[in-house]
Amino acid sequence: MYDIGSIYRAKSVDDAIAALERDSEALVIAGGTDVLIKVREGKLAGCRLVSIHDLPELKGIELSDAGDVEIGPLSTFRDVTFSPVIRGTIPVLGEAADSAGGPQLRAAGTIGGNVCNGITSADTASTLVALDAVLRVRGPRGEREVPIAEWYQGVGKVALAPYELLVKIVIPRANYEGYTGHYIKYAQRSAMDIATMGVSCLVKLTGDKKTVDDVSLAFGVAGPVPMRAYSAEAAVRGLPIGEAAEQIGAAALDDVSPRTSWRASREFRIQLIRELSGRALQEAARKGGAQV
Repeated sequence: MYDIGSIYRAKSVDDAIAALERDSEALVIAGGTDVLIKVREGKLAGCRLVSIHDLPELKGIELSDAGDVEIGPLSTFRDVTFSPVIRGTIPVLGEAADSAGGPQLRAAGTIGGNVCNGITSADTASTLVALDAVLRVRGPRGEREVPIAEWYQGVGKVALAPYELLVKIVIPRANYEGYTGHYIKYAQRSAMDIATMGVSCLVKLTGDKKTVDDVSLAFGVAGPVPMRAYSAEAAVRGLPIGEAAEQIGAAALDDVSPRTSWRASREFRIQLIRELSGRALQEAARKGGAQV
């Protein structure tokens, strides 16, 4: 049994916002794969919930007229993985979504929940950071947009103000067009496990497919929040692919701050950063037509 004080099923986004205004301690529930576990563990016993699970306006994955990818936050991991829009534009995000948990979680858990829980190990987070996603949120004062670089504010903390909801995840066309990407999740098991390290790399190649024209590298579990490796990116732009793959991991150590946990030591995570960064870049380049 779940010890839930009450649950209110919102009829619209504005209705959900109003419900949160009426009860400042109420929690939002969507797929429930995070919230219900905490309730079952007793961490949220007796909580009051506002359900947004059935709101069609928060579902769907579309390509805007400008070519931006717009993802409804209630899209499940499975929705993201099998979306024709995602597969045709940013398949690396679908690959990252497909690495989350097992089939049951991927069928219920949402990408919005994965972003809003503020956890550095979230499987889609590093790829969204690499893509410089924009988070569109709505509250009593209307809508605003938050660059993902400003979204994560600490362990489990994101830039949602009181009574706000995430209503759209936007990937601007300029951030994915011409790039190919690869995501690597290192975990103790190949499925049903939390990432020990997540690495996402996007690469744009020069016309001859031999040199890195541009690159975006981001990590999960390399610090308290998902993070970009700007120093590493700058260090390998303009380099031949092989040379870039050899150097990017060491350069990334200037950007990250991994810690020791029961899953892995800081030293082991540093080794993962060194090794997986180059592998991710090389595979992203291969997907882009490079001979590697």
